[in-house]
Amino acid sequence: MKKIAYCCCFGIASMTTTYFGIVGILPQLAEHYHISLDKAGSLVSIYALTIALVGPFATLLVSNFNRRVVLLACFAPFLVAGVVSALGPPFWVLVLMRIVPGLFHPVFFATSLGIVGAESDPAERPRLMAIVLSGIGVATVVTIPLITYAVGQWGWQAGFGLQTIISALGMAATYWFIPSLPATAHAGFREQLGILVKPVFLLSAAMALLLVSGWFCTYGYFVTYLVSIKHVAAGNISYQLLLFGAMGLVGNWLAGKLLGRSLQVTTYLLLAGPILVAAGLLATGSQLALTTGMVAVWGLLYAPCFLLSSAVITAAAPEAVAFANSIAASFSNLGVAVGTTVGGWLIAHYGIRSLPWGNVGFALLALAVALLLGWLQKPKPAALTPVSST
Repeated sequence: MKKIAYCCCFGIASMTTTYFGIVGILPQLAEHYHISLDKAGSLVSIYALTIALVGPFATLLVSNFNRRVVLLACFAPFLVAGVVSALGPPFWVLVLMRIVPGLFHPVFFATSLGIVGAESDPAERPRLMAIVLSGIGVATVVTIPLITYAVGQWGWQAGFGLQTIISALGMAATYWFIPSLPATAHAGFREQLGILVKPVFLLSAAMALLLVSGWFCTYGYFVTYLVSIKHVAAGNISYQLLLFGAMGLVGNWLAGKLLGRSLQVTTYLLLAGPILVAAGLLATGSQLALTTGMVAVWGLLYAPCFLLSSAVITAAAPEAVAFANSIAASFSNLGVAVGTTVGGWLIAHYGIRSLPWGNVGFALLALAVALLLGWLQKPKPAALTPVSST
């Protein structure tokens, strides 16, 4: 099972490369298509919104198929989109080439986590989920910087070309290393959709949304904050990003171990993360050593938020693990959109120094939801049955 988890990790890394790798291409695309940078930025948001709005139901539709076939099929639109995008099509086609793979990204994500959730021992499950989700960190540390380097050396078309090669490698690894995995017995469509009205499930999803929103309130403006407030030189930003991603891998590994021991304790520890980072950012000055230390702590505590979201949401719906994981992906991507939007509002009204307070606000709301969730899940004392006298 560990081999399958690592293979799924590489698949998620390849798809995350397509998702966020375009960030390093946006200035060149804006120049090539003679559009503003914010319009070019819609290529990122349209991908996120596609995942959020369509992902759960796309996952539901393929739940009866062989899971290896589903994983392999998910790579096809990434290959097509990479090739078409590298050819420099009209901008509306480029937008379409972001929507199409966005439909399949959450299917791969949810199916991968569903496999390790269904095929592994409960004690090993959090650690294997952490391995799968570490693909996000691998993309941050390795493949996305490669995309940025390729664009700088050979132009924006090379960025899309490299994305295509990475997707092809992910597909090959899936073909060679993941065996046939027939669909397991699961609840029907109606029963799976039924989790959407469970109070515990809805609160778990709300907590995940608030947690991710809190992180992205500041992380969405990571570079701008470090340059403007911490006075990090532009030449040092790439090193800060590498440190951030590397510490994220460590954070995912530690969170996987902690989740295997106690979901509740790990939840409260990680909910405190945005508050701790915000306090550190507000309390420290612009010394490079202190900033670097804060970035390391930031990456360590930020990365597990996606793992925690999946763990909490799937724990609330064990009867529909794959569907629940797709909901987790949707709410995480909604969190990205909500957090960056609120962060932009804070910058516009209170300045960029106010961003860490957004972390704190969202984290406190998430903590309140977690406390309510814990109260609902607390075993209620059995009612006393009156004893009749004879």
